[in-house]
Amino acid sequence: MLSRILADFILLFHLVFVVFAIFGGFVVLYKRWTVWVHVPTVIWAWVVNFVGWICPLTPFENFFRFAAGQEGYGGGFIEHYIVPLIYPGGMTREMELAAAISILVWNGMVYAFVAFRLRGNQP
Repeated sequence: MLSRILADFILLFHLVFVVFAIFGGFVVLYKRWTVWVHVPTVIWAWVVNFVGWICPLTPFENFFRFAAGQEGYGGGFIEHYIVPLIYPGGMTREMELAAAISILVWNGMVYAFVAFRLRGNQP
Protein backbone atom coordinates (compact mmCIF):
# COMPACT_ATOMS: atom_id res chain seq x y z
CA MET A 1 0.00 0.00 0.00
CA LEU A 2 2.78 2.45 0.91
CA SER A 3 4.60 1.68 -2.36
CA ARG A 4 1.51 2.50 -4.38
CA ILE A 5 0.99 5.76 -2.48
CA LEU A 6 4.63 6.73 -3.10
CA ALA A 7 4.33 5.87 -6.81
CA ASP A 8 1.17 7.98 -7.09
CA PHE A 9 2.81 10.83 -5.17
CA ILE A 10 5.79 10.79 -7.55
CA LEU A 11 3.40 10.75 -10.51
CA LEU A 12 1.54 13.76 -9.12
CA PHE A 13 4.80 15.58 -8.34
CA HIS A 14 6.00 14.88 -11.89
CA LEU A 15 2.80 16.35 -13.32
CA VAL A 16 3.12 19.46 -11.13
CA PHE A 17 6.76 19.79 -12.23
CA VAL A 18 5.78 19.71 -15.92
CA VAL A 19 2.95 22.21 -15.43
CA PHE A 20 5.26 24.48 -13.40
CA ALA A 21 7.91 24.33 -16.14
CA ILE A 22 5.31 25.48 -18.65
CA PHE A 23 3.32 28.05 -16.65
CA GLY A 24 5.52 28.87 -13.65
CA GLY A 25 6.80 32.06 -15.24
CA PHE A 26 3.40 33.63 -14.59
CA VAL A 27 3.78 32.91 -10.87
CA VAL A 28 6.73 35.32 -10.91
CA LEU A 29 4.24 38.16 -11.41
CA TYR A 30 2.88 37.50 -7.92
CA LYS A 31 5.81 35.87 -6.13
CA ARG A 32 9.05 37.20 -7.58
CA TRP A 33 11.22 34.82 -5.57
CA THR A 34 9.80 31.88 -7.58
CA VAL A 35 12.09 32.86 -10.45
CA TRP A 36 14.87 31.11 -8.49
CA VAL A 37 12.88 27.87 -8.62
CA HIS A 38 11.31 28.28 -12.05
CA VAL A 39 14.42 29.00 -14.12
CA PRO A 40 16.23 25.81 -12.98
CA THR A 41 13.00 23.90 -13.63
CA VAL A 42 12.87 25.21 -17.19
CA ILE A 43 16.56 24.45 -17.73
CA TRP A 44 16.08 20.89 -16.47
CA ALA A 45 12.99 20.36 -18.66
CA TRP A 46 14.88 21.70 -21.66
CA VAL A 47 17.93 19.51 -21.06
CA VAL A 48 15.85 16.34 -20.55
CA ASN A 49 14.01 16.94 -23.83
CA PHE A 50 16.99 18.22 -25.82
CA VAL A 51 19.33 15.40 -24.83
CA GLY A 52 16.60 12.76 -24.86
CA TRP A 53 17.08 11.69 -21.24
CA ILE A 54 14.47 10.07 -19.06
CA CYS A 55 13.68 12.16 -16.00
CA PRO A 56 14.86 10.38 -12.81
CA LEU A 57 11.36 10.61 -11.40
CA THR A 58 10.18 7.98 -13.91
CA PRO A 59 12.44 5.16 -12.65
CA PHE A 60 11.51 6.07 -9.05
CA GLU A 61 7.84 5.84 -9.89
CA ASN A 62 8.38 2.51 -11.67
CA PHE A 63 10.35 1.17 -8.71
CA PHE A 64 7.45 1.85 -6.36
CA ARG A 65 4.90 0.55 -8.87
CA PHE A 66 6.81 -2.76 -9.12
CA ALA A 67 7.10 -2.88 -5.32
CA ALA A 68 3.31 -2.45 -5.12
CA GLY A 69 2.78 -5.30 -7.58
CA GLN A 70 1.77 -2.95 -10.38
CA GLU A 71 3.19 -2.72 -13.86
CA GLY A 72 5.74 0.00 -14.54
CA TYR A 73 6.27 1.50 -17.98
CA GLY A 74 9.09 2.15 -20.39
CA GLY A 75 10.15 5.57 -21.56
CA GLY A 76 9.48 8.73 -19.61
CA PHE A 77 6.55 10.40 -17.92
CA ILE A 78 5.68 12.56 -20.89
CA GLU A 79 5.92 9.67 -23.35
CA HIS A 80 3.70 7.50 -21.16
CA TYR A 81 1.02 9.93 -19.92
CA ILE A 82 1.05 13.07 -22.06
CA VAL A 83 2.16 11.98 -25.55
CA PRO A 84 -0.69 9.48 -26.08
CA LEU A 85 -3.11 12.36 -25.54
CA ILE A 86 -1.36 14.64 -28.01
CA TYR A 87 0.44 12.26 -30.40
CA PRO A 88 -1.24 8.85 -30.39
CA GLY A 89 1.56 7.41 -32.58
CA GLY A 90 4.36 8.05 -30.05
CA MET A 91 7.02 10.66 -29.49
CA THR A 92 9.83 10.76 -32.04
CA ARG A 93 13.25 12.35 -31.56
CA GLU A 94 12.09 15.28 -33.69
CA MET A 95 9.17 15.80 -31.32
CA GLU A 96 11.56 15.79 -28.34
CA LEU A 97 13.65 18.47 -30.01
CA ALA A 98 10.52 20.47 -30.85
CA ALA A 99 9.48 20.20 -27.18
CA ALA A 100 12.91 21.42 -26.07
CA ILE A 101 12.75 24.42 -28.40
CA SER A 102 9.14 25.10 -27.41
CA ILE A 103 10.06 25.14 -23.72
CA LEU A 104 12.66 27.85 -24.31
CA VAL A 105 10.58 29.92 -26.73
CA TRP A 106 7.42 29.74 -24.60
CA ASN A 107 9.23 30.67 -21.40
CA GLY A 108 11.11 33.44 -23.21
CA MET A 109 7.76 34.92 -24.20
CA VAL A 110 6.37 34.47 -20.67
CA TYR A 111 9.36 36.21 -19.11
CA ALA A 112 9.15 39.03 -21.65
CA PHE A 113 5.51 39.48 -20.62
CA VAL A 114 6.44 39.30 -16.92
CA ALA A 115 9.22 41.88 -17.38
CA PHE A 116 6.85 44.15 -19.29
CA ARG A 117 4.18 43.89 -16.56
CA LEU A 118 6.63 44.38 -13.70
CA ARG A 119 8.24 47.35 -15.44
CA GLY A 120 4.81 48.87 -16.05
CA ASN A 121 3.94 48.63 -12.33
CA GLN A 122 6.91 50.76 -11.25
CA PRO A 123 6.53 54.51 -10.79
